Parts: sequence; structure tokens; C-alpha cells
Amino acid sequence: MTVLTPRGLLFDCDGVLVDSDASVQSAWTRWAEQYGFDPEVVNALVHGRRSADTVAALLPADRVPDALAAIDRYEVEDAAQVTALPGAADLLSSLPAGTWAVVTSGVRALAKARLAAAGIPEPAVLITADDVRHGKPDPEGYLAAAGRLGLLPADCVVFEDAPSGIRAARAAAVGSVIGIGPRSREAEVDLTIDDLRQARFTAGRLHLARPAAERFSDSR
Repeated sequence: MTVLTPRGLLFDCDGVLVDSDASVQSAWTRWAEQYGFDPEVVNALVHGRRSADTVAALLPADRVPDALAAIDRYEVEDAAQVTALPGAADLLSSLPAGTWAVVTSGVRALAKARLAAAGIPEPAVLITADDVRHGKPDPEGYLAAAGRLGLLPADCVVFEDAPSGIRAARAAAVGSVIGIGPRSREAEVDLTIDDLRQARFTAGRLHLARPAAERFSDSR
């Protein structure tokens, strides 16, 4: 068991609080087929990135506005497929008001739709693709979330599943980065847990269960 004492907890949304993998694949497959791309190639690019960044990387600038509107529409339409990941609702319900935020690469309408579909309460601080000039792996989103909570980044712990989000948290110089699930093992985290059932917050302390093979970095 690892015990931390963060003043703020910052959560990615997809892959941390909600299971949106099927929804993401459905929407981006439809988009890829419409724009003449291999769906498998496109789906490998999208996790942890703003849709605007993915679309801009694949299409010339004059085609981006219409293509971006299409994928944003498809993702919201498919949001009903989203469910809460294990442990997410229980952990969030245990956190004092004003101590947590969500930082997502999705646009605000999509983030709200996915949280609602999963039965996850909308946080007082929700940083979306609409609120930043630069998406993950840029640290802007995590810096903004810490600031809106009135905290320094070093006072916060980040929960992330995607390498781009983990790099964003590292660049923001947060206190600790907790990886969620297998995608996080590809990046530099302090600890990996399977899901938020392995996280418990009591009396200002964050208790994290971990497999015996995992080791919290003593250098952080």
C-alpha cells in the first residue's frame, strides 16, 4: 500500500473515470471510412489527444473544419455507450468538495455527455479541449486545473491512462502521476493500478493498492 497526501486530485476522463473505448472506436471508425482512412490506423492515433489535433494531423487545413465537426458529432451521438469504470463513482463520492478536477482531451459537450451517461457527477472544475490552446501532451490543461483549485501543481496527483496525458502531467510538474490500466505502462508513471477500486481517500490521505511487482519511485 502506498499512501500520499495530495491537496488536489486531477483525473483524466476516458480510460480513468469512464470506459469509452467502444464509443471511441465506433465514432472514429465511421469517421475514417467517410474520409478514406484505414479505421485501424486512425483508432491507434486518437487516445489521449484532442479530436482537433488528430484531424489536423490527417487532413489538409481546408478540410479540417468540416471533418472536425463530423467527428465531434459522431462522438456525442455515441456517448450513450459509455459506462463508469470500476471504483470511479465510489472514489469521487469520498472526495471533499473543491479538491478534484477532470482534465480531458474531449470537447465540453462530449465530456459532459460521457460523464452523464456513466452516472459520474460533473466536477466544479472541468477542463476540456475548449478551454486550452494546446492539448495533451502540453501541460496547459493540468496547469489550468490546479490553478482553478487554488493549488500548485506539486500539490496535486494526476490519474491518467494514456501516454500523452502522462507526459502532460509530467510537464506540469505535478506531485505524482498514477497510471490506470495497461496503456499507462508505456509511459513514466510513479505507480500503476488496474482501476480506481485500488484507490481510497480518507482523512486527507490517498491510499493506493498495488501489485507486488510494482514499486513507487523513491526519487519523486
